[in-house]
Amino acid sequence: MVMFDTSVLIELYRGNQLVKDKIAAIGSEVFYRSNITVAEFLIGARDKSDLIKIKKHLDNYVTLDINEAISAIFIKNFKEFSLSHRPGIADMLIAATSLYYN
Repeated sequence: MVMFDTSVLIELYRGNQLVKDKIAAIGSEVFYRSNITVAEFLIGARDKSDLIKIKKHLDNYVTLDINEAISAIFIKNFKEFSLSHRPGIADMLIAATSLYYN
């Protein structure tokens, strides 16, 4: 299973050939994204036209919703790393989703 972080999806959206080549080398037919990644990406839309393009781009990936188990992983890790690493909440939710789905 391959889940993309927001930065990877943005680079794919921008048409970054290096990122496209690396993704192609993975060889997976199905790629995933967190619903947090969707929210982060949509916030970056500049206008309605851009928003429509982003939504169409995001349709290429399967969404992994946050569930109770992911929330528990998030809380555990946030408590452990909040002072030492100052992680962002969105990044920690994406990480917890990734950990849950391995």
